[in-house]
Amino acid sequence: MKHVKNKETMNVAFLIYDQVEALDLNGPLDVFVKANVICPDSYHCFTVGRTREAVYMEANTMAVVPTYDIDTCPKPDMIVVPGANPEYIMKYIQDKDFQETVLKWIKTHHDAGTVVFTVCTGSMLLSGTGILDDHHITTHSMLLDTLEQYNPEASVIRNVRYIDQEQLITTAGITAGIDAALYLIGKHLGQETADTVIKIFEYQNAKTQIAV
Repeated sequence: MKHVKNKETMNVAFLIYDQVEALDLNGPLDVFVKANVICPDSYHCFTVGRTREAVYMEANTMAVVPTYDIDTCPKPDMIVVPGANPEYIMKYIQDKDFQETVLKWIKTHHDAGTVVFTVCTGSMLLSGTGILDDHHITTHSMLLDTLEQYNPEASVIRNVRYIDQEQLITTAGITAGIDAALYLIGKHLGQETADTVIKIFEYQNAKTQIAV
């Protein structure tokens, strides 16, 4: 069914790819979905893959069919880039086909003004695209040194849950994606809405962050 976007609705594209980490994807996704329960039609959330073929989540636990592929999806206002096991992240950033399709798609939209929101090792996935250059960024604590090595033009920040650089949001590991999504709900729809989502989740969130 085609979604009709009103002028207030934000298109939020969630990238999925083989071996994507389940909570990196589903944590932030469910935050935005729950926000729609409180403030209907605030977000049009959908998944996007390189193709519409099913991809397997981490450890092949489930197969997921993307809502759209990168050539047919609605123009995103925000792209959420979840992470994966570092072994797979390192393979993807050296995969020429992945670079020329998925990463190019993200970069093209970012250059046109789309917000990019990376979760956990999702920031590492963008190494070499130029998106991270001249920004304060973070990632999972176990990959901070590697992120710094691969992104000498960026400033890697430690001991934070997430960083808001307006058009680029990066987070620490896994559950930090939920915290950042809640922060964005507060930014977009007001803290009362974010607090209501927290109550729905029954979630004790960590609010430590840096916004520079």
